[in-house]
Amino acid sequence: MHKGRLEAFSDGVLAIILTIMVLEIRVPHGADFAALRPLLPVALSYLLSFIYIGIYWNNHHMMLASTSRVSGGILWANLHLLFWLSLVPFATGWMGENHFAPATLAVYGIMLLMSGVAYWILQSRIIALEGPNSTLARAVGRDYKGLSSPPLYVAGIAASFWQPWVAGGIYVAVALMWLIPDQRIERTLVDKADGKHVG
Repeated sequence: MHKGRLEAFSDGVLAIILTIMVLEIRVPHGADFAALRPLLPVALSYLLSFIYIGIYWNNHHMMLASTSRVSGGILWANLHLLFWLSLVPFATGWMGENHFAPATLAVYGIMLLMSGVAYWILQSRIIALEGPNSTLARAVGRDYKGLSSPPLYVAGIAASFWQPWVAGGIYVAVALMWLIPDQRIERTLVDKADGKHVG
């Protein structure tokens, strides 16, 4: 099956997610800068979630760029990922509206954890279809960032009920870790185009 429809559908869902998130930020009634102060927690949670969605969109795009075809299993794995990402607006809004209360931070962390697991499943299904010597398999390699993220999310969930600011710091740290440009897939695609084998 061709991957074009999967890419188009995924891009559309992610665009809707971002739209819903920004619509959750209510316009203040006051006309001075002081009126914006109550919106700070909402704005901070929106910024963090925007970065996470941007990371997923970028990595999803690069992953599919290295993929030549898709299967039914890949389509369902992609829907599984989109399901968890579609909960980002809810988790973001709840966390921001309640000023990063422990339960809201824990739910946000669970959503991040499950999104990460879903992404790993999708990546694994693609590699299973295309083989261990595929472009994606060579690019991912040992996937240190992918393997280190779930334990950090679990730590953040646990810290939510102990020190909420620690949980928030962990979620920010993971986002920053993934925000650092990862050239593995792009470099592998370039080397493939040049006829090189990357071991």
